Amino acid sequence: MTFLRRVLALVMKEFMVILRDPRSRFVVIVPPLLQFFVFGYAATFDVTRVRCAILDQARTPESRELIARFDGSESFRVVRYLQGAQEIDAVLDAQQARLVLFIADDFSEKLLQGQPADVQLIVDGRNSNVASVALGYAGEIVDRFNRSWLASKTVSAGGVRLDVEERAWFNANLLSRWYVVAPLGGTISMVVVMLLTSLSVAREREFGTFDQLLVAPFTPGEILLAKSLPGIVFGIVDSLLLVAGGVWWFGLPFRGSLLALVTVLTLFMASIVGIGLLVSSLSMTMQQALLGAFVFVMPSVILSGFTTPVENMPHWLQIGTLANPLRYVVTALRQIFLQGSGVADVWPQLWPMILIAVLTLPPSAWLFRHRVG
Repeated sequence: MTFLRRVLALVMKEFMVILRDPRSRFVVIVPPLLQFFVFGYAATFDVTRVRCAILDQARTPESRELIARFDGSESFRVVRYLQGAQEIDAVLDAQQARLVLFIADDFSEKLLQGQPADVQLIVDGRNSNVASVALGYAGEIVDRFNRSWLASKTVSAGGVRLDVEERAWFNANLLSRWYVVAPLGGTISMVVVMLLTSLSVAREREFGTFDQLLVAPFTPGEILLAKSLPGIVFGIVDSLLLVAGGVWWFGLPFRGSLLALVTVLTLFMASIVGIGLLVSSLSMTMQQALLGAFVFVMPSVILSGFTTPVENMPHWLQIGTLANPLRYVVTALRQIFLQGSGVADVWPQLWPMILIAVLTLPPSAWLFRHRVG
């Protein structure tokens, strides 16, 4: 029997075990659909300290006064001063800032002449919740500046005023559902894959079939490879179904590359399978494996940036999120759906997942071999 035939026989056996077990079928089908609709309709977020970039073409006392109000506000954190309009694309694409305050060169001239002066706020619409909150904060700051200016110049309320022109990139209507639904495929399928893979080896031990594997002509590496593939396949299928549901049910735009989507999901599932098999190899019972899976899942979701921005977390906790594969798939899926990214654009999110898979799969094989011995 060749290596390929042996692995294929084990893979078919794993698929049959999962599909014949009512509980496994339930885990694969029902919870992902329920969570998809619950998160899609119910999830909301709060944000603080919005990153802001400034483009001041006026460079006058009046424009600096307005900028000082943004810089001194607890709602904003000025991270960069731009030199020209051509820099706006780059700073928003790279997510270096969530909002750009653009003050035109005739800002002060119009104010002093008693004419309406325009201030443009350009926000990153990929995170619609942050964009909406940022525009609200900015509107309040501009309104306070306007009232202060009117009072200092003792002109009528119908005279000098600022008109704010709002623009949202990547999500023109600021639909928060787009921001939530975009990464749901990866987030929900992670739970399914973790449960399937973490229970796989523990199930063999608890059901007494582990000894049968020991006397069969299979190496530990072949057994773990066969247990990895069903989890990856079910994870990708679930993810693609939820992606299709996001596009057709919630109207989520798909602007990126299909190749990038499949690549991201495949590497993510491989990294999660590595963690799941590591948990399963350490567990002697299914109960231990189940508890181990949930110990990983809950912190993983919280520290992924799915519910709260990673940049709002303490610095030491941000460093800890670097070991979380869900952090990278959440970012990548939002880039693919809302920004229209391809494989090259999401590469910074791909190589960490490859590294996580490389660091978790070999220890799983070693532990399995160690326990076999």
